[in-house]
This record gives sequence, C-alpha cells and structure tokens, in this order.
Amino acid sequence: MSAKRHRIGIGGMVAVTLLAFGFSFSLVPLYRIACEKVFGIRLERGPVAEGDAVAAVRDDRMVTVVFDANVNSKLPWEFQPKALTMQVRPGEPYETTYVARNRSDRDVVGSATPSVAPARASQYFNKTECFCFTAQTLAAGESRDMPVRFIVDPGLPDDVKTVTLSYTFFKNDVLTARLSEPTAGAAAGAPRSAP
Repeated sequence: MSAKRHRIGIGGMVAVTLLAFGFSFSLVPLYRIACEKVFGIRLERGPVAEGDAVAAVRDDRMVTVVFDANVNSKLPWEFQPKALTMQVRPGEPYETTYVARNRSDRDVVGSATPSVAPARASQYFNKTECFCFTAQTLAAGESRDMPVRFIVDPGLPDDVKTVTLSYTFFKNDVLTARLSEPTAGAAAGAPRSAP
C-alpha cells in the first residue's frame, strides 16, 4: 500500500512540476498581449530584416527622430547619443550611435531597455541592429560606440511628426557577479561585445 502511495505522490509531484513549467512559458505571450493590447506598448521582437520594413516610400515625407539616453543609478556608466535628432524618410534604413563609458574601476555588465514615444508609434519603429539585443560588458574605464540601425515604417500615421527613441541602461547584477568568478569569460554568459 505504501509503494502505491509513493508512486501516486511522485506522479502528483511530476504533474505539478509539468504544470508549473507550462505556466511559466505561457507568461511570456500573456505579458506581450497585455503590453501591446492593453497599454499600447510594443515589446522588442528582435532584429527586423531591413527588406521586411521597406514598403512604398513617399519622397516628400520626413520624420524627426529624437534620441534619448538614461542610466539607472546603480550602474556607474555615462551613456549618451552622439546625435540628439535626425531627419529620416519612412521606409529607408538609418544608423545612429550611442556612446557608453564605464566610470568605475571594475568590469560591469549592463542591459539596455528601449522605448519609443509616442506609444502608438512603437509598432512602426523597427530596429534592425541594436546593442539592446544583448547584455553589454564594459571593462573598467572603457568607452564604446554602440550603433543602432533602424527603419521607420511608412505606415506611421501622418500626424506623427516626431518619434523619440529612448534607452535606459540597467546594471545586470547576475552577469556582473559572474565576471568575478574563477570561470568568468565565455562560460559566464556575458561575453564582451565587439566594439
């Protein structure tokens, strides 16, 4: 009788584990749906192929893109755009550059979170290459240019004349802590990005 209860108990624990595992995977699409449908915030979907965003380009339309940079107080970095604004033609690819500098005396890993304003313009702003796609490691005192390639979709509503691309860099505590472990490097999960 106890062997049967033992098997039932193990089966129950396995079932609960599988349900919890399945629930954790369902949270990502639920979060995306809540952000996009309820709050109108487009979450990053990774790089977009430049050809995918190009449609009919109107030669007469120009949009102002404003670049903004912020750093969380826990991250000892300076971070700013090289250019504050850029005039772009929807449907054409553009590139801009941000600059980050580690002001501390130790290596630090940072992760950038992008946002686009106004919120309704976020679905029309496509990044094809961005430092925000991966965590960034800066050595003590290191400075690095961080390029962003993007396309403003021609479907952007005509009344939207200005789009702001903003980044906030946060300290990645987990990956920064791994840098000081004896096996730091490729096994740490925070390889240095190419300059």
